[in-house]
Amino acid sequence: MRVTLNGEPRELPDRASVAEAVSAAGGQPGGRGLAVAVDGEVVPRGRWTAVELGDGQSVEVLHAVQGG
Repeated sequence: MRVTLNGEPRELPDRASVAEAVSAAGGQPGGRGLAVAVDGEVVPRGRWTAVELGDGQSVEVLHAVQGG
């Protein structure tokens, strides 16, 4: 299945979860400082493994960065 992951076209397995997209983007699904939006809607962390992605969806995985 093809999705747009952080602005780039990516191939993921059929019925991939949000957690799998996080991993594909280089994040740790259990890691802190991450937020995910699918088609512009935030997906709560507790639902990352339950929410399946569909072909053509847009996924944004955001990493919080501390600066100073």
